[in-house]
Amino acid sequence: MPKGIGKVLAQNKKANHEYFIEETYETGIVLQGTEIKSIRNGRANLKDAFARVEKGEVMLHNMHISPYEQGNRYNHEPLRTRKLLMHRREINKLIGLTKEEGYALVPLKMYLKNGYAKVLIGLGKGKKKYDKREDLKKKEANREIERAFRARQKDY
Repeated sequence: MPKGIGKVLAQNKKANHEYFIEETYETGIVLQGTEIKSIRNGRANLKDAFARVEKGEVMLHNMHISPYEQGNRYNHEPLRTRKLLMHRREINKLIGLTKEEGYALVPLKMYLKNGYAKVLIGLGKGKKKYDKREDLKKKEANREIERAFRARQKDY
């Protein structure tokens, strides 16, 4: 996780349920004027978003940014494809890794860092149904342990 993260503006909570995240990359994102204003108001959604390497550039698809209320005719298209900014060597590495079957680039978080919007993308390998069930069992077991600890703390 990169240091110096400011306010988290959007988060993809289903990504960790759907994928094993093996590596993460911090990327910049190319935005239009009204998009950053809308993002700062918390009007971005990463739920169905995915990234793909196209013609040597990393592009973010299906990320929804609601139109800015005061944007009038200068407003943006909510679901347009946006370019992610990465170093060439990172992109070349991703090209090789995403060619393997089962790997995908998934946006995990969008946040502000030093006044700039950043997207944390992860290289994820898709989980099978039994992996998801196993994770849910572990999560439930941890909840039970936490409940037991809390109940024990109240007794003392």
